[in-house]
Amino acid sequence: MKSLNKVLLLLLLAIGVAGVLQSCKKDDDEGGRPVINYVRITRPESSDSLLVGAAQGQLIAVVGNNLKNAVAVWFNDQQAMLTPTYITNTSLLVSVPSQIPMEVTNKMKIYFKNGDSLLHNFEVQIGEPVLNSMVSEYVNAGNVATIKGNFFYAPLTVTFTGGATGELVAVDDEELQVRIPANAQPGPITVKTNFGETKSDFWFRDNRNLLITSDPWTGWWGQDMVVPGTSPLAISGNFLRITKNIGAWAWTEFAGGKEDALATSKNIPDDAVLNPDKYNMKFEVNTLKPYNGNRIKFMIGQVNSPDPNWDVEPYFWEPPFDTKGQWQTVVIPFNEVVAKYATNWGVRPQGYGVKIWFHGPGALDADIAFDNLRVVPKVDK
Repeated sequence: MKSLNKVLLLLLLAIGVAGVLQSCKKDDDEGGRPVINYVRITRPESSDSLLVGAAQGQLIAVVGNNLKNAVAVWFNDQQAMLTPTYITNTSLLVSVPSQIPMEVTNKMKIYFKNGDSLLHNFEVQIGEPVLNSMVSEYVNAGNVATIKGNFFYAPLTVTFTGGATGELVAVDDEELQVRIPANAQPGPITVKTNFGETKSDFWFRDNRNLLITSDPWTGWWGQDMVVPGTSPLAISGNFLRITKNIGAWAWTEFAGGKEDALATSKNIPDDAVLNPDKYNMKFEVNTLKPYNGNRIKFMIGQVNSPDPNWDVEPYFWEPPFDTKGQWQTVVIPFNEVVAKYATNWGVRPQGYGVKIWFHGPGALDADIAFDNLRVVPKVDK
């Protein structure tokens, strides 16, 4: 009887071993179960840089085993595009989708030809809003402002200094349009999405360090060009508008004056003179006819004897430029404005004169509105 039991036991063991061997053979035939070991960036020299998340659009390498039969990869609820030549048994290269997910799971899911799937913790790092500029930093209440940037993902809010919230008119990833509320105050704006909140470095209705403003007009030139703030074109009270034919190389005074004639002559901070690379020169302009000839010279500093060389030291703002009848903010790095200054440039406790003149090649049929010349920090402090 004992001999029979031993025989039966040996038979069962043999059958079991045969089953395991058959199972192993089946797994070998199918390549085994897929496994993710880690995710890394794709640069070979940085192969030890492992990732637990990546930004939208970033190319990543998924490293593991038995991945060759992958047919789809999803991040959250967005499907990535797979390229068969980027898939091997031990790795696959895939770009994180740029589309914004509606449902955030922080998971990557890989589907395989045989219907299997593999889930892996992986965060899509969605950018907080980036605010680059406004088409015009001065916009009247009730009108629509355009903000340029990135990662503008609805739902979002636009809040102005003072707490007023604007009405969204249109939104896409890189531009949003917002209607200006009645009680919006000068200062930075803040854009908030589900993925972060950003305050702008630029100011809405930037009233810092104004050098040319017609509220009230002061200076030597341009008094006859002042248009009252009651004009339908006005965006910030009174403004200047030049409407005349300007001949080639004709000296045509537009705005400014000596420091003792400008009420705003002491508005440039010393830091802007000492560190011009940290500042921008800005102004609002509206070309009701294209600025397509001549040129405009800007000079900030001493404006009479001993004068800088007016032919080589000023900043030349060259045509063409056409806002098609809409106000637009022009931004020029201040270090470019002062790059050629060689005479009488430095910190001036007595203030700074300003010259803005037309003088250059080519005739111009001018109809140009201008306001709010200022020198302001590039980064809001």
